This record gives sequence, structure tokens and C-alpha cells, in this order.
Amino acid sequence: MQKLGISGIRCDSRFANEPKTPFSSNNIRLSGCEWLIVGIVCSALFYLGPILWERFEKFEPEPAYRLPYNLSSDYWLYKRYCRWACSRHETLIIGDSVVWGHYVSKEHTLSQYLNQNAGQNQFANMGVDGIHPAALAGLLRYYGRDISGKNVIIHLNPLWMSSKKHDLQIDKEFHFNHPKLVSQFIPKIPCYKDSYSKRISAAVERYIPFLSWTSHLKIAYFDNMDLPAWTMDNPYKNPLGAVTLELPASEKGNQEEHVSWTEKGIAKDDFQWVELTTSLQWSFFRQTIDLLKARNNTVFVLVGPFNEHMLKTESHNAYRKMKNEIEIWLRQNNVAYYIPPALPSELYRDASHPLAEGYAILAGQLFENQSFKSNILHISRDFASPDLFLSLY
Repeated sequence: MQKLGISGIRCDSRFANEPKTPFSSNNIRLSGCEWLIVGIVCSALFYLGPILWERFEKFEPEPAYRLPYNLSSDYWLYKRYCRWACSRHETLIIGDSVVWGHYVSKEHTLSQYLNQNAGQNQFANMGVDGIHPAALAGLLRYYGRDISGKNVIIHLNPLWMSSKKHDLQIDKEFHFNHPKLVSQFIPKIPCYKDSYSKRISAAVERYIPFLSWTSHLKIAYFDNMDLPAWTMDNPYKNPLGAVTLELPASEKGNQEEHVSWTEKGIAKDDFQWVELTTSLQWSFFRQTIDLLKARNNTVFVLVGPFNEHMLKTESHNAYRKMKNEIEIWLRQNNVAYYIPPALPSELYRDASHPLAEGYAILAGQLFENQSFKSNILHISRDFASPDLFLSLY
């Protein structure tokens, strides 16, 4: 016998008294033992994933290697590069795009001209494009722990103190380079306005290799996008196919821009230099020196050379005053240093970047500097001879 249901559909009375199956989702339900297996697999991936990845992803830097420009924010790879460089080079050169060599090929950077003077691959280019002292402090603290017991040349680019904006002192939000590396909470950076969730994420990533490794995968293989965003932009591509396990080689540099600042028509500027006593960038730079010393490194500071030809009179006077104050602090704190004179005007690309010929001159000046010879080359003044110096060239 059939009856009409509420919706008007006829129901067979033979099935009316059968027990009803409770409604549930179609997801797979795991037992306690199965959840335990899942937990073990996830934990193994969490801890062993970054370690095992290094065995599969080829990383064999060629001579004159520098971190590829597109991977400037890949701090997991920078950590790996630090470990590699420390095992093969006596001296590391650390700094921003001036050290990296923004307007020259990798064969014409400061590190390579120093290697030519030394007659061996003694110097490693550890420059990172766009890194400023506030970010460099975080980079070396959390990702440069392998830099210990080495000779370290750290470059100070005065450009980062050429205005309150560059010095990160302004209250208005300013999107600067490498925000994940700067102090997230204390000391406070006035122009840094990221949400607390982003700040906490950046802070946690510094201590968990798995998170920095996943960031490496995004930067190196997925155009710095997470997987859902990448698949939306590349709907017909296989994500697994994007993971080639081959890292890009160092770029050859922006050769089209290998012209002087005057040829580019750049006018003189009136930089509003900040006071060292209130400078955030200078404060972070001093912290980095202390950190490197605490890790038993021999630290040598290279200041500039800034393009003083580009400064108007008042700005030039303020810069000389700041430069003198920097030198006084370095002397008082027994930090080896060299503050070279300004290069010829035609050897600058802009306010702070030398062209290839400028790097060659700077390398020669360093090899003639007594502090550099005694602290980095370990050549004593008492035992120096002309024949020994000639052998370095």
C-alpha cells in the first residue's frame, strides 16, 4: 500500500518501519590509530622537509655568485648561502645593493675586484639588494648564524640616513624593503603599520625552518604567490611542474644602465640628513656590529663612498659632519674601518652606486689601507715588504 508523503510523493509503506540512517557528511572518518599515523607523517614533514629538500634542490654557486635579484627576499636560501660561503671563503662582504652591484655584472662587483687583487677567491659577495640597516640586523641575527669566526666587511651606505623617510622615522605609513626582517614590536618603527597578524607571522617564521622553507618555495617557484593564487593565475599549469628543483643563476646586472649620473641627467640634490643621535638606521647598524663581534668575527666597516658630487653645498656640509661623527664612534669603539674619499664624479651611477671602474678603484684603495691589510689580509706593518704587496696584484 502506498501513502502520500508530505511533499506529495507516494511512499511505500513496506519501508516505513525500517530504522533510519542518521545523516552525516561524506568525509572519511579516521580512527585514533589512523590519526596517530597522520600526526607522525605531518611531524616528519614539518621537521625533515627543509633538511631533505637541500638534498634534492641543487645549489652549487658559480664563481662570482651573488644572490639572484628575484630571490632577494628568500631568507631561507640566504641562510643556505651563508653556510656555503662560510665553508669556502675567508672573508664575507655584507651590505645592500652597493655590495651586490646593482648596475654592474657579477664579474665587476667589489668582491670580484678584491679577489683579483688577492689572486684567489677569498671574498664572497653576501650583498642583498634593497637591504637597509634595520633589515640587515634581522637578516644576520636570524638567518646568518653560520657567520662566526670569519672576516666580515660590512658596508654602511649613508643613503639610508639621508632623510627621515629613509631612516624610517616618519609617522606616516611607508612601505620599505624587507619588512619581515625588521623589529616587529620593540623597538617600534613609526612608519611600519602592518597588522598584528602579519607581524606575528613574520616573527614566528624566523624560528621555524618549515615556514621559511615554504616561503622559499613560493618565491623560487611560484612567483612569490601561495598555491591557490598561483593556480588562479596559471589555470592550465601543473603546480608540480613548476617545482623544477633548479634555482636561477646570478643575473648579469643592468648593463643598459651602466652610465654615469650626469649622463642620465640627474640633478644635484639637497639631502636632509638625520642626526646620528636620533637615527634608527644607525642604531641598528651599531647593533649589527655588536652581534658580529659577539659571534667572534673580525669586523671591518666600509663607509660609502657616497657621491658627494651630487650634494648641494648645505647638504654637503651636513654630510661631512655626519661622516666625522661616524668615524669618531668607530674609533672610540675600536672598530676597524675605512672611509674612502669620493670617487671621480663620472664613476657614479647615482647617489651611492659606483660603476665598474669605481669598484676597481675602491678595491685598490682597500688593499693599500693599513687597517684593511692588518685586519682582513692579516699583513703586519712590521713584516710588510714591497715584494709581498706586488704579489697581491
